[in-house]
Amino acid sequence: MISPDLPIVSDRVKRLFDSMTLEEKLAQLVGFWVDKGDEVVAPMAGEMANSAKYEDATEHGIGHLTRVYGTRPVDPAERAGWLWSEQRRLKKETRLGIPAIVHEECLTGLAAWKAATFPTPLAWGASFDPELVERMARLIGASMRELGIHQGLAPVLDVIRDPRWGRVDECIAEDPYVVGTIGTAYVRGLQESGVHATLKHFVGYSASQAGRNHAPVHAGRRELRDVLLPPFEMALRDGGVRSVMNSYAEIDGVPVAATPEYLEGILRDEWGFDGVVVSDYFAVAFLHTMHEVAADLGEAAELALAAGIDVELPTGDAFLEPLAARVRAGLLDVTLIDRSVLRVLAQKEELGLLDETFDEPPTSIDLDTPAHRETALQLAEESLVLLTNNGVLPLAPRAEPLRIAVVGPNAESSEALMGCYSFVNHVLAHYPGVELGVSIPSVLESLREEFPEAAITHVVGCEVEGDDASGIADAVTAVESADVAFVVVGDRAGLFGRGTVGEGNDVESLSLPGVQRELVEAVTAVGKPVVMVVLSGRPYELGWAVGGPTAPDALLQAFFPGEEGGRAIAQVLSGRVAPSGHLPVSLPRSAGSQPYSYLHPKLGGSSEITSADSTPVLPFGHGLTYTTFDRSELTVEAEAATSGTFVASVRVRNTGDRAGTDLVQLYAHDVFASVTRPVAQLVGYARVDLEPGDEAIVEFAVPTARLALTDRQFDRIVEPGRIDLWVGPSCDERETTATVTLVGENHLVSAADGRLVGVRVEILEADAVAAGISAE
Repeated sequence: MISPDLPIVSDRVKRLFDSMTLEEKLAQLVGFWVDKGDEVVAPMAGEMANSAKYEDATEHGIGHLTRVYGTRPVDPAERAGWLWSEQRRLKKETRLGIPAIVHEECLTGLAAWKAATFPTPLAWGASFDPELVERMARLIGASMRELGIHQGLAPVLDVIRDPRWGRVDECIAEDPYVVGTIGTAYVRGLQESGVHATLKHFVGYSASQAGRNHAPVHAGRRELRDVLLPPFEMALRDGGVRSVMNSYAEIDGVPVAATPEYLEGILRDEWGFDGVVVSDYFAVAFLHTMHEVAADLGEAAELALAAGIDVELPTGDAFLEPLAARVRAGLLDVTLIDRSVLRVLAQKEELGLLDETFDEPPTSIDLDTPAHRETALQLAEESLVLLTNNGVLPLAPRAEPLRIAVVGPNAESSEALMGCYSFVNHVLAHYPGVELGVSIPSVLESLREEFPEAAITHVVGCEVEGDDASGIADAVTAVESADVAFVVVGDRAGLFGRGTVGEGNDVESLSLPGVQRELVEAVTAVGKPVVMVVLSGRPYELGWAVGGPTAPDALLQAFFPGEEGGRAIAQVLSGRVAPSGHLPVSLPRSAGSQPYSYLHPKLGGSSEITSADSTPVLPFGHGLTYTTFDRSELTVEAEAATSGTFVASVRVRNTGDRAGTDLVQLYAHDVFASVTRPVAQLVGYARVDLEPGDEAIVEFAVPTARLALTDRQFDRIVEPGRIDLWVGPSCDERETTATVTLVGENHLVSAADGRLVGVRVEILEADAVAAGISAE
């Protein structure tokens, strides 16, 4: 019988559970990696090799099938045929007949051969467009569901704290509200398509010591509550997420995977999460092998179960035989196993797996439809951030055909457009003879398409990595004969030392890899107009390229923009598309100034009492376009209750001569508080499209909970006091200002308090503005 302390489930799940043996229960709590080979696609995968035979491992059923499509290049339709037959076997040939959940990576699209690859999450953040991200996720989810996949291991809701960390390209922003709103949009889109999203990595993973992967985290309880946890809470309360994955991190000496305070106390008891917690790959075994808080795998399994991990992925290293032995020895309370089994069975029921017949697998499937490519292109376009421009962009029409020199190691590379968790860089890097499976036009190909009449010369100049500068002279020669030069530099994503950014590719320096800076400086010294394009998965130290004698005439930042990224870049350079992206992370001054966040208190910035300058080269929120905007008349009510909402409105006008998109950014500063507060905090944002001369009245309804802080008793409260507000082109520039005073008692924030800012935009066309018509 089910204990009253265990999860509430349906009668059907109760009957199924009551009939289960210990072996059948444990089988539901593990995955099996059918295709796992020798390729390194997970941390320490070689050391964690499991020799179990698939037929033996599934004798009592199985909880998950791990990365059926995403481990090697397989034809999707052929693989679907295998999967359908395997699910039928599990239904017919195991005693209980329970199908498996199939999970896959889906951070930049479904990580499978021939599937669309979208921009990396850092590009989602640069777009500041949750609605478009939701549309993308809906397409990803539909592809996954058609292939019989039930759970996606995305999105990553880690808040960026240090760009030296290799996994920055998987993250959305350094601002928790941007991470939360965009991450929640992704959750909605994926789950609307019938696929359970999985939040990663709960919690603290990105705050690692010195930006090193798997390093200790020294975050205090206040930083956890005010910065690192809010995105997860938003995705749970506002997005209804159904799955969460633990962080590998240890926080203040205690691994998250062995800490009930996080996975049970906060996630379930405080926030009411009733879904399933899955382990990051090998995280349970790591409690024994890496953290050394468990003497053996059985003890590691018990610690993980007690902490709140329900399913061990990717395989059953600890939750099978080691855990069974612990039960038989009378060392484990079996209710820990039972509560996880009930959660997994309830999830399978919710996904419709218990009723699925698996009759007809798809015989053909298009995972890269025109809808996929259209969305990929739009998101790539919106994510491109124009950092500087002295007027060289957009390129002016010429009577004679342009002579364009395209140089740099990333100009001709399709792989350079892709993030670490793209199938191209995650898996196909191990299969050099296999075609990409989808069309991924490089920047060079796209420029030739965009400028068909131009004479385009291409010279690599140097590689992404290494110290070979012998090709720079040829690049200089090409530029000398050109009217304009595009120099395309940056990263090459990969895993665990294979690449310059990505999981396990952490860095000590934030200089461009290899001799790429030398290449850029040599090209700019020629004296011809030079546009520098950075294809990267992290922000680099580019102060030399932003100003000074070696600076190019324009600098375009592209955070791994995906399969349509080359076309998006070409269209922005030509002027067909106006750039509209903004920095979701500060452009760092140096590696030595890290970790840095624009959310720093007064003492966290530069001052006269230190010789070290942490001021970023360009601030969070910065981004140029091909027109200009004026922001004025920020108004807000004089007072608002600490338990309420205040409404702020601002007038924005396109003062240039071409259409453009302004990112209207509303910032706040709590002037005096019981604990130190950030000098700037984004409390609302909105993309607004305006024709020349048009205006918009943008209204933000801001719940005061957006200004909540963790007080000295570690309660999340809203305090009374003065709040300075401003709107400007970045967090650093106060173009128009206002003040609101919060009144009343300290308000204890609860689930009833809003987290999302309501936005209303009213467009006033230029002729109406000229006639003196104003918004009411």
